[in-house]
Amino acid sequence: MGFAKPNEIARRTLQAGLKKAGMPLATQLPLGFAAGAFIALGFLLSIRISGGLPPEWAGFRGFMGAAVFPLGLILCLVAGGELLTGNMMAVPFACFAGRAPYWRIALNWIVITISNFAGALFVAYVFGHLGGMTEHEPYLTQMLALTHAKLGEDFVEAFISGIGCNWLVSLAVWMAYGSEDGGGLVLAVWFPTMAFVALGFQHVVANMFLIPAAIFAGQATWAQYATNFIPVFLGNAVGGSMFVAGIYRLAYRKELH
Repeated sequence: MGFAKPNEIARRTLQAGLKKAGMPLATQLPLGFAAGAFIALGFLLSIRISGGLPPEWAGFRGFMGAAVFPLGLILCLVAGGELLTGNMMAVPFACFAGRAPYWRIALNWIVITISNFAGALFVAYVFGHLGGMTEHEPYLTQMLALTHAKLGEDFVEAFISGIGCNWLVSLAVWMAYGSEDGGGLVLAVWFPTMAFVALGFQHVVANMFLIPAAIFAGQATWAQYATNFIPVFLGNAVGGSMFVAGIYRLAYRKELH
């Protein structure tokens, strides 16, 4: 499994960030919808796998749920999708290098947030609610346990959790850019993504599926979702733009002019 060196990954990430920053709206919207749906499907799979295991296997249930969740990010990177958390790293990286204007960050994040939300909401409503995949036991109990754990965190806790999440997710995307083959890409994505789920960190796009699924089941409110969305979004933004894009921009600033 071939893999590029870190300085080469930085150059590839720069090119990816430039491409994302200049991507036309007609391309961003369907790819953003797809990415939101992919992450939601990965989370749905996680709930179905972990929720179907015996309650007394608590630790193993958590691990199995985390083990299958990376399907969503793998689909984004292999099949194609514009995911907000990855863009929170790649687009700022291009801006920090002086290759794209900073206003592109805001524009890209707004468009991708809306389109990711549409894709995640579609899966939550059609598969989770209409299809009953998150509203029948034992999956309902598992879904609600995850939802209440995330909604139970205060602003600071959710913000810090968001930082940890997108530090790992953006590293997964960063390493995926360094892979030379499909097997290397899958492994690069799987480990950090599995880790953030197992640690219980909060992912803004994953929550676009989970919390609305609870709302559709009558177990949460949109006001609760709003109070979660803001700190997790901000934390994810800091994790991707500062702890990955910022660190590697400082490390390779002389090589990326």
